Amino acid sequence: MANDASTVFDLVILGGGSGGYAAALRASQLGLDVALIEKNKLGGTCLHNGCIPTKALLHAGEVADAARDASEFGVKASFDGIDIAGVHKYKDGVIAGLYKGLQGLVASRKITYVEGEGRLSSATSVDVNGKRYVGRHIVLATGSTPKSLPGLTIDGDRVISSDHALVLDRVPKSAIVLGGGVIGVEFASAWKSFGTDVTIIEGLPHLVPAEDENSSKLLERAFRKRGIKFSLGSFFKGVEYTADGVRVTLDNGKTYDAELLLVAIGRGPVSQGLGYEEAGVAMERGHVLVDEYCRTNVPTISAVGDLIPTLQLAHVGFAEGILVAERLAGLSPVPIDYDGVPRVTYCHPEVASVGISEAKAKERYGADQVVTLKYSLAGNGKSKILKTAGEIKLVQVRDGAVVGVHMVGDRLGEQVGEAQLIYNWEALPAEVAQLIHAHPTQNEALGEAHLALAGKPLHSHD
Repeated sequence: MANDASTVFDLVILGGGSGGYAAALRASQLGLDVALIEKNKLGGTCLHNGCIPTKALLHAGEVADAARDASEFGVKASFDGIDIAGVHKYKDGVIAGLYKGLQGLVASRKITYVEGEGRLSSATSVDVNGKRYVGRHIVLATGSTPKSLPGLTIDGDRVISSDHALVLDRVPKSAIVLGGGVIGVEFASAWKSFGTDVTIIEGLPHLVPAEDENSSKLLERAFRKRGIKFSLGSFFKGVEYTADGVRVTLDNGKTYDAELLLVAIGRGPVSQGLGYEEAGVAMERGHVLVDEYCRTNVPTISAVGDLIPTLQLAHVGFAEGILVAERLAGLSPVPIDYDGVPRVTYCHPEVASVGISEAKAKERYGADQVVTLKYSLAGNGKSKILKTAGEIKLVQVRDGAVVGVHMVGDRLGEQVGEAQLIYNWEALPAEVAQLIHAHPTQNEALGEAHLALAGKPLHSHD
């Protein structure tokens, strides 16, 4: 395997997704010589198969819903259907613009970008395209791929993954979505807006089960109102082909028929056959294990993003990549508080949160030390204008800081920034209450919730 001075770097990064390219950009900014290796496209899952394309589909669905409901606002309009080729053209245009910008950014930072399938060949080297790239340090950032279940074959036709769903050449008449987490409810929401008859199958007791139970119940209520069906508390048993689609059987004996089945049970790490175990990297269930600074058990190797068992979010990958780059450059970055990471599910209505749930707060601090408050969007002028229902729930340690902010309602994902500051700066309700929030905005609802929690409610009852 050939290597020379041109293939020796301060940092070699395997994987050009969110975590990998963030590490590359920050490391080069700090003066490190960086090689970034990616087998597919720069930007990884988020840009090409995840965050960006799914949100484009959801926005197209929002436009469709707006056309259907235009008369409610005194606007004469008609909805004539979905031009799926046009939707894909719009979606792909968004991706292409961001992809071009990212390529230019990497080139401008003088990062050595290598296209090809890399493999860790030692604790300080990666082999790709017949060349060996040696680094003082290696960052593993090979991301994730859609998961399935034992015996459940994803054929790309009647049984599909989220990757297939993003390029589907038609709007299915009916669909079963296996999995009621973030991926499942987002696709269910988009497809319902496009006109698909959707049923979600979730084995746990609630949709978006990682969220506060109140948020789950609010979403379930909204989905019922939209006509999105769902089965909770029973697990998938099997699927068979029918004359014109699929039939899914659950462990309670119930069956559901549809044109196709979307398997949306999450994503698993891409780590097999890449030389990790041979190099001595500690792993568990396919994930690379790291400490709070994203260091593996091998001193010269770090890992970031979906490859490690932290939140599978692009912005978490960004933060982990930056943390590793700054640590390797000799700075003293602070470990990430994963409870303080903002989380948004971009269905209709949106679910947004930061901090911990009421249940987790009671476990951590004791049930008698937890105070909660719910503020209905019914009292918020901008939400009335937008015709969205929902709620903001605050979780507080008694006489102390707000430790959880949980929001459900259209566009409330845009309010999670202030919620993040409230949690991460350990704000008291009275401190937030004294800040003036613009009227009429949905941001105002966050302020009014804290006014109420501080004991001086304005547009809400005691």
